[in-house]
Amino acid sequence: VKNVDCYTIRIDDLESVTTRYKFRSMMRAPFHGFAFWFDVEFCGSASSPINPQAQVLPTAPSNNPSVDGGQRKKRTNPNEALVLSTAPEDPPTHWQQTLIYFYDPIDVEQDQLIEGSATLTQSKENRRFMNINLQ
Repeated sequence: VKNVDCYTIRIDDLESVTTRYKFRSMMRAPFHGFAFWFDVEFCGSASSPINPQAQVLPTAPSNNPSVDGGQRKKRTNPNEALVLSTAPEDPPTHWQQTLIYFYDPIDVEQDQLIEGSATLTQSKENRRFMNINLQ
């Protein structure tokens, strides 16, 4: 939905985020809803170099080339990012994924174009929660 540079982003830039989506269905089937997850890429920059003492991190098995099979991974190349993914195919984290089910599934044909927008807005009641609006 949004790429965020933590060095330059402002808080008000994250209070509400809207993006358009456009994809084609893979098959004829009922369309039940959407799944959301996120990836976080940890990398250093010239203005904030990574502390070499902080480069050793415990990791879980993943298909991601930046980590390997439950071993402690030391980044040998400072330009190589470490990635934390909450994607369903990656090892579980406590963040998990968000599923949004439609009240009534929508029948779609193979290769049918599906497009719209998704808006994520910070909850006023709990600032750690996001409200998701699909159109």
